Amino acid sequence: MKNVVITGSSSGFGYLSVLTLARKGYKVWATMRNVYGKNAPKKAELLDIAQQENLDISVIEMDVNLDDSVNNAIKEVLATDGKVDHLVNNAGYMFVGITEAYSVEQAKAQFETNFFGILRTTKAVAPHMRKQGEGLIINVTSLAGRLSFPYFGIYCASKYAVEAYSQSLRYELAPFGVEVCVVEPGPFSTNLLFTGPKEADQDVVENYGEFRDIPHTMLKNFEGFFETDEAPSPQLVPDAILELIESNKGERIERVVSGVDYGVRELNAKVAPIQESLMRESLQMSHLLQVPN
Repeated sequence: MKNVVITGSSSGFGYLSVLTLARKGYKVWATMRNVYGKNAPKKAELLDIAQQENLDISVIEMDVNLDDSVNNAIKEVLATDGKVDHLVNNAGYMFVGITEAYSVEQAKAQFETNFFGILRTTKAVAPHMRKQGEGLIINVTSLAGRLSFPYFGIYCASKYAVEAYSQSLRYELAPFGVEVCVVEPGPFSTNLLFTGPKEADQDVVENYGEFRDIPHTMLKNFEGFFETDEAPSPQLVPDAILELIESNKGERIERVVSGVDYGVRELNAKVAPIQESLMRESLQMSHLLQVPN
């Protein structure tokens, strides 16, 4: 049986992905912070569903901000299953506000989870996947990792970082039979929009005058959109993750846009040939474009 490790499984795309993949017959390791505290009810809820539906779900502690927490969780998976087939890096949260008003410490905190969290989990599983000669890492980014939105500056920066990291990693791990893919969700009705803190420097916020209220207005507009019939279902994201996992090795799409795209599908289609030309012609590294069967 193939197994899947999913980060940020207490809510949103992570929670839905746990159930979607388990219901398709995968053994799912649902990881989250505070499984004996704040998220104890979520752990109990997932395990209750697993018992009722006869699903193979294990809920374990993992704080992607902490090296030991990540390493201990992956050690537990390996001690039980002896392998990690798929890693879904989903954990993250979002800063929305006056970009200038966020402190350096706040920016570091955003990157700690959204970027360095992925770095930690990847470093924990990649050696085992390389040794296996196969594996799949799926990084959940955002349209905000390909387009830049005003008042989302810190969040966008963290997601751009994940996009760049994922692209390079995809090349470097390919010769070992390990694939790296990215899922880029648009706006969905999860709790992500309201997970970030207020800006640390409120003096700067006040100095923006009438513009200081725009971030909140943007969020309320998104919230209103989510209540309409046009709003896409969050289930599209776990469905995209499932499709990548079930695709043939070596044929998995590099980037998958999910939901409203604001032109990112077109952007990806235009950039891909340029990126491939860089690898094939400029760098003479076409061997990093193929995943051996």
